[in-house]
Amino acid sequence: MFLPRRFYIIAIAIVTVIAAGYWWSWLFPTGIVLLALFGATIAVDCFLLWRKRGVSATRDCSTRFSCGDQNPVEITVNNDYPYPIHVDVIDEIPFIFQRRDINFTSQIKAHGQTAIQYSLRPTERGVYGFGRIRVFASTPLGLIQRRYTCAEPVDVKVYPSYLMLNRYELLAMSNNLTEFGIKRIRRVGNNTEFEQVKDYVQGDDYRTINWTATARRNQLMVNVYRDERSQQIISIIDKGRLMQQAFDGMTLLDYAINATLVLSHIAIKKDDKAGLITFNDRFNDFLAPAKTPGHMRNILETLYAQQTSFGESDLSALLANVIKLVRKRSLLILYTNFSGLNSLNRQLPYLQQLNQRHRLLVVFFSDTQLQEFINSRAVNTEDYYRHVIAEKIEREKLLIVNILRQAGILALLTSPDQLSVDVVNRYLEIKSRQMF
Repeated sequence: MFLPRRFYIIAIAIVTVIAAGYWWSWLFPTGIVLLALFGATIAVDCFLLWRKRGVSATRDCSTRFSCGDQNPVEITVNNDYPYPIHVDVIDEIPFIFQRRDINFTSQIKAHGQTAIQYSLRPTERGVYGFGRIRVFASTPLGLIQRRYTCAEPVDVKVYPSYLMLNRYELLAMSNNLTEFGIKRIRRVGNNTEFEQVKDYVQGDDYRTINWTATARRNQLMVNVYRDERSQQIISIIDKGRLMQQAFDGMTLLDYAINATLVLSHIAIKKDDKAGLITFNDRFNDFLAPAKTPGHMRNILETLYAQQTSFGESDLSALLANVIKLVRKRSLLILYTNFSGLNSLNRQLPYLQQLNQRHRLLVVFFSDTQLQEFINSRAVNTEDYYRHVIAEKIEREKLLIVNILRQAGILALLTSPDQLSVDVVNRYLEIKSRQMF
């Protein structure tokens, strides 16, 4: 049993009346009568609340949450009393959210129910534990509350952002890049995938004559080939210390993981094979490129377990293992970050060797908070020095892009919140231009 504010207000008022009876004697018996009525009303209120178990509540949410997205949660509260009640509902959400506003009030009609909806945005992958639902019910009298403990504790797993898959799948299937003038180019020659058999015309390569079809049709027939569609797209995720930098509550690693999941899904939809590599100070995970129905599940489970480390990333180990494991020319999309030009200069030889064997796209991050600071107005000498340093860091990022492009390496500098859509657009552009 819990006592709400109304109980204390009425109790204080009655005590005040009784105390005033020492100065005005007629108030003392009045206070005693009010106290007796108050006690009787409490007894009636207790009977109405404890005559039966009249409240139940359930929580409806997905068994897995999407990292970085708003995940809906719904609580349904049922009233089995034959009269309306007032309820205060507290859901014991995972402590990692550090929210104190999951406290709802509602009026429920007799034998009715109410639905309470809210959403949670996890910023870290892992297992999150929900507790119980606490419901504090009171009758229209409102003098006391009965607490009901409902629902069982449940754990949910927070996976990479799978909710974005359908959104970006529509983006890819609609081929939105055509509105920017990017078109698919069909190339003649050096084609490897069979397309059709057609009549021979002057100028066709004699080596492509299909003798079986020629004998059957009694005229020359040739095989027509086209560029191979089932190409390999391998996402490479750097898990070094530079990927621990946070943006809007999520690390750069989580943004890279979400983008990898979206890109892999779209690549498979576009009839390409998606693969995955992770590394830090040593080579970690490798999923061979594939497009089988269960491959996306393997990618999702592998991405779920990734964590950053505090060491320096070793691109030499990455290069050695890519040479050994990836024999076919592929599009490698490397998610990493650079602390400055010195960091790039140490890694550039390995990036160039990767680009010689495959088509390499280096994706790294701009600091949006740093850009906002640069655009702000300096008010004192210290601010001017800080602006100069910030502008130097920003110029180094742009210089890194130019150095990579001069080395023949594709580069993409993007903000974390735009990472997924920018990577998808760049992949579609590379595919449409058949650049690998």
